[in-house]
Amino acid sequence: MTESFLILAQAPAGGSSPLVNLGFIALLVGVMYFVMIRPQQKQAKTHRELIGGLKKGDEVVTQGGMLGKIHLVSEQTVTLEIASGVRIRVLKRAIYAKGAVADEASASAKPEDKDKKEEK
Repeated sequence: MTESFLILAQAPAGGSSPLVNLGFIALLVGVMYFVMIRPQQKQAKTHRELIGGLKKGDEVVTQGGMLGKIHLVSEQTVTLEIASGVRIRVLKRAIYAKGAVADEASASAKPEDKDKKEEK
């Protein structure tokens, strides 16, 4: 048993060249760039385009989940009309998405109306 430890202790160190190790590190950096950094940059670019394209009348969703129609756009803020006569101001960067979100109540009511018509 002690003989096997002696053989391992005498084995030559460093079987690979430093260039292989450097190439492996470069490969890891490249993979991390394409997996983590690049998608985040694309997402930030699309969000900047969304913020730049906001105009009066657009329906938007904020990061907090508020749905509303844009009433006024200023340099850093947006005034949203969330109900008839109810307006709130939010920062432009808090806008999450553009477009209307269908209400669940109205979406679920439509199939029921069709069932009632079929019964008659």
